[in-house]
Amino acid sequence: MSTEGPWHAAADADVQAAVHASVQAVFEDADLLVLQKPAGLLCVPGRGPDKQDCLSARAQQRWPGALVVHRLDQATSGLVLMARHLDAQRRLSHAFAERQVHKRYHAVVQGLAGQGDGAWREIDLPIAADWARRPLRVIDAALGKPSLTRWRVLGHDAAARTTRVELEPVTGRTHQLRVHLAAIGHPILGDALYADAATLAQAPRLLLHASHLAFTHPATGAWLALDWAADF
Repeated sequence: MSTEGPWHAAADADVQAAVHASVQAVFEDADLLVLQKPAGLLCVPGRGPDKQDCLSARAQQRWPGALVVHRLDQATSGLVLMARHLDAQRRLSHAFAERQVHKRYHAVVQGLAGQGDGAWREIDLPIAADWARRPLRVIDAALGKPSLTRWRVLGHDAAARTTRVELEPVTGRTHQLRVHLAAIGHPILGDALYADAATLAQAPRLLLHASHLAFTHPATGAWLALDWAADF
């Protein structure tokens, strides 16, 4: 005889509702997921029991078997792609490696950067690990890997002396957008790693958001273009 009562079913329903509320998809099918990652949430588990809550763990509760394809920094919000099975993961990972996935970000940076003419500009500076200060990265002409970011101005706030920019990483180095913007004198507001104290204090979080993903569906061959607007 079952000991389950209506209160057990209600509790299970509450748990499932909480899981569903904690991870939101802008796209889902039998092959892949495109999820909304909030700022401050890890993409994958970290070291220690306090770092087990993450986007992938939440996704696997709701979509069992979901697999990681790429990551965002913990401080960055935005769209994250996951696979529903191994073949989709292999195909999507290959697309990332071959730079066939188009990504764009929005950020707010310190200073009045560039001209508001909508023209795309490039930051072409090699990035290397800063082994003495891991996980930091540095611009290093001798040891750095080629790193290219395209960017354009979306608007200026003359009173705050900040600029909203759109960013397109051509390469995918760790912390690339944060390092490149700091290197040209326009660190991202709220950046605890690469901004000075005043710029860090201008925002309660890192103002960097992965707003756009576009790629070929690994099963159907259809072109998918997905967007999630920044909340800053």
